[in-house]
Formats: sequence, C-alpha cells, structure tokens
Amino acid sequence: MSLHDQPPVAPGESASLAEWLAHCERIHPTTIDMGLDRVRQVADRLGLGPVLPVPVVTVAGTNGKGSTCAMLEAIYNAAGYRTGVYTSPHLVHFEERCRVAGEAVDASSLIASFSMVESARRQNDEQNQAEVSLSYFEFTTLAIVLTLLRAKPDVLVLEVGLGGRLDAVNLFDADCAVITSIDIDHVAYLGPDRESIGREKAGIMRAGRPVVVSDPMLPHSVVEAAQAVGADLWRVGHDFSFAGDKQQWGWASLPARGGRRYSGLAYPALRGANQLLNASGVLAVLEALRPRLPVTAQAIRTGLSLVDWPGRFQIVPGQPTLVLDVAHNPHSVAALAVNLDAMGYYPTTHVVLGAMADKDLAPMLARVAPLVDRWYFTDLPTGRAATASDLQAHWATLAGRKGAVAGAYDNPQAALAAAVAAADPADRIVVFGSFLTVGGVLINGTPRLAAKHLQP
Repeated sequence: MSLHDQPPVAPGESASLAEWLAHCERIHPTTIDMGLDRVRQVADRLGLGPVLPVPVVTVAGTNGKGSTCAMLEAIYNAAGYRTGVYTSPHLVHFEERCRVAGEAVDASSLIASFSMVESARRQNDEQNQAEVSLSYFEFTTLAIVLTLLRAKPDVLVLEVGLGGRLDAVNLFDADCAVITSIDIDHVAYLGPDRESIGREKAGIMRAGRPVVVSDPMLPHSVVEAAQAVGADLWRVGHDFSFAGDKQQWGWASLPARGGRRYSGLAYPALRGANQLLNASGVLAVLEALRPRLPVTAQAIRTGLSLVDWPGRFQIVPGQPTLVLDVAHNPHSVAALAVNLDAMGYYPTTHVVLGAMADKDLAPMLARVAPLVDRWYFTDLPTGRAATASDLQAHWATLAGRKGAVAGAYDNPQAALAAAVAAADPADRIVVFGSFLTVGGVLINGTPRLAAKHLQP
C-alpha cells in the first residue's frame, strides 16, 4: 500500500471540533451517498435505534423544514418540555445543528460523540469485516443524535437532510412524521417530478404512526405510500385547516381528529406568508402527539410569538434595510419574491446572490429579476457552487428590470460591502441563494447597516 493509499488517521484526544469535521470530510469518497446500510451498521454498534427512548418527530420537505423544527422547539420549550433538535445545514457554526432546550450545545459535547462514532465505525465485528466508511452527513448525524440523547430530552425533533427514505435520519422511527412541502430539487437523487420526490419523502412514514403533510397540493404518491405502509395521514385541508386575516389567524381539526380549535392566534414571529402553512402543520403535530406530550393553548401562543430562526426571511433593521433568506431552489425563491413584493416601496433593491451549480438557476433568477436593480454575484467556498461569473452569465441571458446592473465578487462579505457602498438609506439589500451565502455575511455577527452618508 502506498503512502497515498493509507486511510485517514483519526484525530487525537485533544482534537478540536474543526479537526473532527475535517476528518469526516476525508473518510468517504463522495459527499452525498444515499443509502442506510453502512450507517445502520455503525448505529447498531453504538446501540442506536431504530426505536429511541423518547418521542421523535422527523421533518422532511423541500422547503419549510427548519422553520417547522424551530416552531416545534419553541412551543414544546414553552410547554416545559426539554427539547433536543437536529437541523442542517448550519449558517455559521456547526454547533447550530445540535440544540438542547433551545440552545446550541458546546463543542466539547460533540467531540465526545465524534470519538464514539469513530471507534464504532473502525470496530471489526465478529465476522471480521473491514471498517465502515461514512459520509460527512452520516457521521455527523450519528454524533449529533448521541449528543442529544445524553442530554435526556423529553422530545427529539430531527430534520431530514435530503429526501427521506434513504437519509441517515430515517434510521430512527418517527412517532410523528412531517412533510412540509414537495417541490423540484435534488433531481439527481430524488427524481425529476413531484410524484417521484414525494415518494422518496414518504419513506419517513411508519405503520400506525401519524404523518402530517402541510403541502396543500399533495402528490398522489404520498397518499399511496401512506396507504401501503399503514400510516395515519393528516392532510391540510382535509384533517385540519387554518384561516386568517390581517390581524390574526385560527386553526381547527376535524371532529374525527379531536375537533380542537384555536382562534385569535397572533401570527408566528417568523416572517413570510408561507410560515402560516408551516405553523398549521406544527399545530397538527401537537394534536397528533397530544396523548404523549400535552401542550396548552398558552404554550402555543407563547412559542409562536418567541420563535426565532435566522436566515428565513430575516429582516435586519438599519439603513438600508437588510433581508437574509436561505432560499436556494425555485420554490423557495418564489416565496421570497412574494414576501419581498409585500414589503412595500424601496427606491433601489440590491441583491447579493451565491448559489450551488446544481440548482435550477434560470427560474431562480427570473423569479426575482423584476424586483432587482443591482446584482452582486459572489463565489462561495465550496466546489459545488456556481462561480460569480457563471451566475452573472446566467443573469445576462434573462429579461430583468430595465437598467439593472451586475458585478462579481470573491465572497459574500465583499459583495455585501459593495452593496452597502452603493446603497442609499431608503434602499434594501437582499442576501439569498444558499446557506453559505447568508452564513458568509453573518460570520462576524448580524450586520447593522448604515448608509455611507449617515456614518459620522
């Protein structure tokens, strides 16, 4: 065996979290490797799953997963439960992916779990099999679940990374599954249409367990999957419904689903028209799990009023106004465009955009182009990303706002700095396209903008 064929050496006892994450990136030949056989083998060695010792809510969907997890976390915390929440990806710090009682865990807790996973994947079993190779997501999922379980939560909320059926999170049986929305994304892994993608996401269902679907245009493949596995399907518009005006909203379930009603609810603290649909699904989850985790109406009101989830149509006060949104596919960008249009009048809209090359870039750009006066395309620190010059070339082929201009920048902070330098106090700057784009402008904290002629 040559020196270059040697397997990566595991970090030592004093290794940092950054060193462990770098190790995870080296040990598997591909970034995304769908399938559960390898990760299940290591989970078995760790004594994990599929049945965990606390109620589990598994959340899948094209968009709205993170917001749904955040609302569940906020309400259950307000009800006095100790929550454990796993979401991905993170914006700035890896620890954001693993939260206990609403707070990110410290790196030392994660490091201990990384070491346990490494020992398990290298451990030969009685058949003397070779060590198991895990992808970055598989390795970190096992480590995070171990960390959450050590914290002894009352409920776990686990966000699916990609799809559902073959995602590492699907190792663990959901007491209630959630599918937030189904749209076209990750077609190379999930299929080319909503029926195919819905079938993959439906893989998180379990026999006899509730599954809440808050997509009002449900693909038939999801209904078929629920029937085939014997899951208890809760559908928005069928088993529960919601309605609202400009001041408040209400939710109700059918008598067969308990007949519970909530009226006069304040809108969720998370901004955006799509958040009401997410909140409606959250209330259905609470109702489905009520026998095990009862929640009061006051806890629901408190949780919805306090929920915070950075980067989801996050409006940062300042002059100019700053809008941060991790919209990264045509469906979420369409929602972003609707929300931007509803904000009111701004003399000039500046957009900082960085995106992955495998995204359907043309409709993403076209959907917001009528609202944008100045574009600041940015490179991102990953080989998966489209370059700023590629994004600018895509934009140049589209019919956008008359007189719109564009430039290319090395990183999100440089792009944002250019936008701030060009903006007037009454303008707005919008940052979107990827978690890495939003995370890139948050790396030193949330920017508080002041237009150049307002500064002392």
